[in-house]
Amino acid sequence: MARVLLGVTGGIAAYKAAELARLLVKAGHEVTPILTDEAETFVSAKTFEALARREAPRALYPHLVQADLLVIAPLSANTLAKLAHGLADNVLAQTALAFEGPVLAAPAMNPRMWAHAATRANVAKLRERGVVLVGPDEGEMAEGEWGVGRMSEPEEVFTRVEAVLARLHQLEGKRVLVSAGGTREPLDAVRFIGNRSSGRMGVALAEEARLRGAEVTLVAAYLAVPPPGKVELVGAPTAAELEREMLARSDADIVLMAAAVADYRPEEQSAGKRPKNAEPWTMTLEPTGDVLAQLGARRRDGQLLIGFAADHGDTGLARAREKLAAKRSDLIVFNDVSRDDIGFDAAENEVVLVSAVGERRIRKAPKERIASEILDEIVKLVSK
Repeated sequence: MARVLLGVTGGIAAYKAAELARLLVKAGHEVTPILTDEAETFVSAKTFEALARREAPRALYPHLVQADLLVIAPLSANTLAKLAHGLADNVLAQTALAFEGPVLAAPAMNPRMWAHAATRANVAKLRERGVVLVGPDEGEMAEGEWGVGRMSEPEEVFTRVEAVLARLHQLEGKRVLVSAGGTREPLDAVRFIGNRSSGRMGVALAEEARLRGAEVTLVAAYLAVPPPGKVELVGAPTAAELEREMLARSDADIVLMAAAVADYRPEEQSAGKRPKNAEPWTMTLEPTGDVLAQLGARRRDGQLLIGFAADHGDTGLARAREKLAAKRSDLIVFNDVSRDDIGFDAAENEVVLVSAVGERRIRKAPKERIASEILDEIVKLVSK
């Protein structure tokens, strides 16, 4: 049983928070509702008091020091901006500013508001501070528009709450090294050879490890998503730089090699920009270093090494099995890049965890949930 502060802000999605409160109470958690005045124009405080089986608090301090988690669902654009800038003009904003534990929020707003540069900057600030954001999802809005802005369903928010609560201290005292994103190998001053990796999977893994209490270092090539907050971030745009940074930190307790590292790079790189002309451009590509193999060769007793394999179908899965032993890894995470609905450039994934004792398929789900499942498997290996 955990003590959860449930903040509710103004917006039609406030009705979903009632179901979230019910799910939390049903799971045995002690829920303290905190509604803004705007939220009460959509759903009354008495609704949440009935669901939580307790009145909204008059004095919040005792709850602040005893609570395990602050959940804000829905998180409106207005309150999101307040939290980003440290404003405290209502009880919920004051609570968020004073609370020292983990914070999870489910944004909900019009798609154009979510896409606005000011909102994107505010979201980045919250992520930097370690706030866990669930959604928003794509779908039809109350006003009839379609786009990204819908609050995630209560069941999805509840699942993430349970994950955060259950894993708060699982990796406490462990140093976790994660690589993420796709490397880019320069052809000349402006062109490069790269891949479609967004870095979303590696970022989700780093965030999940942090939530479990680990000290996390994220070695990032190019990311299409914001990095998580409260982790050490090391830039490594090329395969050679990522190799150097990973090997320099290879004494970590757990290493997750999730980056999509280029297998080849140009043997020669032009210092300037090669002008376009009618002549063919022929170049020689040379292999890059095998970072996972080098990490495997260096691994020490008690260290865990997790590799990733992006490949095609059954043939790719067979290669992932071979990779497990060849790279001296504890786990290989295989994802099938022959599908266009998962993996590279997608918000969802479906993977097979390949280990010496067997294989387990994790069905298609948001990458944040896939990351949680992978970390569950790592925790089992740590405890052996």
